[in-house]
Amino acid sequence: MSGPLAGLKVVELAGIGPGPMCAMLLADLGATVIRVDRKQAVSLGIPRPLKFNTLLRNRGSIALDLKDPAAVETVLQLVEQADALIEGFRPGVTERLGLGPEPCLARNPRLAYGRLTGWGQHGPLAKTAGHDINYLALTGILDAIGREGQPPSIPVNIVGDYAGGSLYLGRYPDYVKKNWDAMLAERAAKPAGKPKRGGAVPAARTAGRPRR
Repeated sequence: MSGPLAGLKVVELAGIGPGPMCAMLLADLGATVIRVDRKQAVSLGIPRPLKFNTLLRNRGSIALDLKDPAAVETVLQLVEQADALIEGFRPGVTERLGLGPEPCLARNPRLAYGRLTGWGQHGPLAKTAGHDINYLALTGILDAIGREGQPPSIPVNIVGDYAGGSLYLGRYPDYVKKNWDAMLAERAAKPAGKPKRGGAVPAARTAGRPRR
């Protein structure tokens, strides 16, 4: 496939939301992306055939059980030929699987290892589950969306997951880095400098934000 990222090889460890969105955008721009899927598909509560999941377009996939050492070795072999790897698991998951930054960079020192978390790899909320609306509320963005005098309008997962997570994870200049974390709560706060409904932006957008 042609495009500005033609020749770039990316390994995607399958996840949901911003990770697949980022991989899709990279593939749309010409990168060769291979997605490492689970052997058994995970249901998100609404059955949907894979052919209707547009986030999976433009890339191939391989189904592996990452708890099997042989499967982990297969991924490491893919990593040896890749320019980048992206993952969106909770902190510590890829390390437990044997696919954290250290073993991957040992196989391929030029690899860019990109990871996406809700609250960062370290800190008081690092192990806490989070969703798009949590990041928007904590950073103050949610208060800026909707009509004055009414409750906020929930923008599904467009602002935090996609605009905040996918686009920052997929920034091409970051591929010169060896290991970076696109933190959803931090990235969602980037547009928070815009005025809120009928007033100034709440100071809580930064005061309550966890540090990396």
